[in-house]
This record gives sequence, C-alpha cells and structure tokens, in this order.
Amino acid sequence: MPRNRRPRDREEKRAEIVVAARRLFSEEGYDASSMTRIAREAGVVSNTLYWYFRDKDAVLIAVLDAVLADSMAAYREILDSGLADRLLWLVGELEQLGRLVSTVHARAKESEAIHQWHEQFHALAEGLFGAELIELGVPENEVGPLVAIGVFVVEGLLTHPAEQAHRRAVIETLLASARSLAAAAG
Repeated sequence: MPRNRRPRDREEKRAEIVVAARRLFSEEGYDASSMTRIAREAGVVSNTLYWYFRDKDAVLIAVLDAVLADSMAAYREILDSGLADRLLWLVGELEQLGRLVSTVHARAKESEAIHQWHEQFHALAEGLFGAELIELGVPENEVGPLVAIGVFVVEGLLTHPAEQAHRRAVIETLLASARSLAAAAG
C-alpha cells in the first residue's frame, strides 16, 4: 500500500514533539502533560516518544533548550540597548515563561538532569552578567558578589510583581552600585 505521507527525518519528528510539549507545558503545566498527551499532540503513538526521549524530564530539557535558543536569538537583537534595558527584557522573558520557570525549580529538586540544566542556565546567565560588569570596570573581586545580587534582584522582581517604572528603578540602582564600584577601582 503506498504511503500518503513523506518519510520524516528523525530531527524533524523530534522537533515536532518538542513543539507539542512546549505548548502543553506552557499552557497546561508539566504535571498535567502526560507522555501520552504529548505523543497525541505531536501526532505519534506513545511508544514513539521513548525512541526520542528517555523520559518526561528529557522532553522538558529539550523544551528548555528550545526556549533558551529562542531567547538567546532575541537577546542578540537587543544587544545594542543599554544593560538596564536588557535586564528588564530578561525579567519580562522569564515572567512570560513563568510556568516553565516554576517547573524547573520544582523538578530540579527531584531530577538530577533538570538540576544540572538549571545549574548550566545559571552559569550562562551569570557569566553574561559578570562579563558586563567586568566591561563596566567592576573589580574582579566584586564581580561574584554583584552577580549574586543581580540574581536576587531578577528573582525578586519575578516573585514580587511591580510596575515597570519600579522595576527600572531597582535595576538602575543595582547598576549604579556597579558603576560606583568601578569608579572607586579606577
């Protein structure tokens, strides 16, 4: 019997599964999205998912990698804006991904794979911010603590919603501290 559909490339099928899981995880949540539901949304049978992913956490990591790739592409487009604007953009991005962010924090306590992904994400984000601080002239011994404060600021702005003007004031105060440290060292 002839095939009605063209054969699908393995990466194309994997990408379709990730798109389906991304939508489900974002709209309905990780816990509400069973592997069977993900398979159905991707147009495959449940067993097929396990050809591509070891378990649901592996699907989540693939979704997180896709979200991160999209965000990094969008970030490259705003590199010409000021650091305060880029930090505000980051808060907005994370806020839009609230359900996924919550899932990562919850799953990181139970899954070593998710914990490792979360640690790598923080290393990337903190590395980018640290590089910005070094470029501002912040002394090397002050970069680590200031990066930690920056993480606390971003996470605080996510957990305590505030008007955009207040968010900007908080971020500008953080950056004013960085500039003061740089000036004192210079």
